[in-house]
Amino acid sequence: MELVGGDSGQLDGIVDQLLLGRGVARDELAKQRSPVLREFLPDPAIFNDMELAADRLAQAVLAQETVTIYGDYDVDGATSSALLIRLLRDLGLDAGYYIPDRLLEGYGPSGEALVRLGAEGSSLIVTVDCGAMAFEALAAAREAGVDVIVVDHHKCAADHPAAMALVNPNRLDESDEAAGFGHLAAVGVAFLLAVSLVRTLRQRGFFEERKEPDLFALLDLVALGTVADVAAIRGLNRAFVAQGLKIMAHRRNVGMSALIDASRLNRPPACSDCGFALGPRINAGGRVGESTLGVRLLTTEDPDEAREIAAQLSTLNEERRAIEAAVQEAAEQQLDRQHNRSVVTLAGRGWHPGVIGIVAGRIKEKVGKPAIVIALDEVSGQGKGSGRSISGVDLGAAIIGAKDKGLLLAGGGHAMAAGLTVEEARLDDFADWLDAQLASAVARASAELTMTLDLAVAPRGLTPDLVETLQQAGPFGVGWPAPRIAVGPVRLVRADIVGTNHLRLIAGGADGASFKAIAFRAAESEMGQALLHGAQGRKLWLAGRAKIDDWGNRPQAELHLEDAAWAD
Repeated sequence: MELVGGDSGQLDGIVDQLLLGRGVARDELAKQRSPVLREFLPDPAIFNDMELAADRLAQAVLAQETVTIYGDYDVDGATSSALLIRLLRDLGLDAGYYIPDRLLEGYGPSGEALVRLGAEGSSLIVTVDCGAMAFEALAAAREAGVDVIVVDHHKCAADHPAAMALVNPNRLDESDEAAGFGHLAAVGVAFLLAVSLVRTLRQRGFFEERKEPDLFALLDLVALGTVADVAAIRGLNRAFVAQGLKIMAHRRNVGMSALIDASRLNRPPACSDCGFALGPRINAGGRVGESTLGVRLLTTEDPDEAREIAAQLSTLNEERRAIEAAVQEAAEQQLDRQHNRSVVTLAGRGWHPGVIGIVAGRIKEKVGKPAIVIALDEVSGQGKGSGRSISGVDLGAAIIGAKDKGLLLAGGGHAMAAGLTVEEARLDDFADWLDAQLASAVARASAELTMTLDLAVAPRGLTPDLVETLQQAGPFGVGWPAPRIAVGPVRLVRADIVGTNHLRLIAGGADGASFKAIAFRAAESEMGQALLHGAQGRKLWLAGRAKIDDWGNRPQAELHLEDAAWAD
């Protein structure tokens, strides 16, 4: 960590230091400063079944078959579905789509739906962001004579479902090279399939009399799905997001443009906007509204329809916020009984299944442990659960293990997130088993938990120029954290509560400079109470992420506060 003052000359070299601090070798610095696809994109043929899937899709394009894309109801599923639909449309094939209802059908493909789609004429179904563990459903489809390609990224079992092709970098039989892309979201895997399909058609002379589709134009979908699904922003994903944000800024996708407008963004979208503004609106359709809205928005070419759907999703997102707040309040009332557990498992009747994943994420952040939130159904006696984990604790593998032990009716996921179905009568057994199974991993992860600082600045050094310099090492996300800086020593000029439990500060230093800081949902925390009531006249160091506040006439730098320490 180095101390930076107000001299703009000191900004030179900070980007390289940030990259080095994230594990980049010195001879890779140039490649990582500006991540582009040609430097990171693998040959899709390294993945099992990729060429088989591309060949089957090419047959469908050439024969003008009826194809249906079967997607999950979240952002990754919506963007994966839209990517393949838009690609096939450019290739002259109008594919249909099927997005299951979260409440009525649940996660993943059902045998009933696959067989029905086949009976209605679909000779090929491509599942995206689901299907890796759908053994019964895919067996039913095969028996009905329907070809199914699975494009997924969730954890797999040693056995594979009865799909004609299973494209998933997390297959247990993948090569080390292919397994190195296990951090991709499903939309990233779908893009690799798109590359393979175009290459297959090129080899067959399909483009001798027609223009090849612009695959780069699909990268805005890849960026949105990757960030919203909290995939690790490293390697190929960094290139996907960096280049996808550029495509997004051009607003070539009518639906994406309407989504940006509905989110009230008056600038080109940033990585954080995908996670906190655009993604939640797409998700709202699957959580509390109509599951097909996201795909409809991202595939329409009608500006009026796009504006209408984007406005509807914004309204649903506000409804989702209210439902989420009520469930979170009820869930937090159970925390006192969970303080000895390594994995927090909370359950309640009447909780909306569409928001339990978000609430699990909030609880995880609050307690610093993996959290599972379960919505119990009084009629069926079953609970639908969603979990979020902490770095270093593989929750998805544990959930699959619980299913194998007979503790769950269904379950799966990846390291940081998982879903499950459990009988209410087995809930305590499941919670006890999971707690024992992950206790040592949670303890190790907690012991290794530290706040790593990239640099320290004097108050006058917290400037818009510094923020812009730091952003050059992005895009940032899971696996590639945004720079965290310390500012100080400072004294608090003002401290108060704004909004819903947010702490707002104005701090000043001996160099005469002052700046604003805000700590979200922190007013009632130990840190928040200390800053509100015990910091008068004392010197502090404040640590967090530097951001641009562009509400005023002139952009200013502010600190999104994460921690504080006394300097005296």
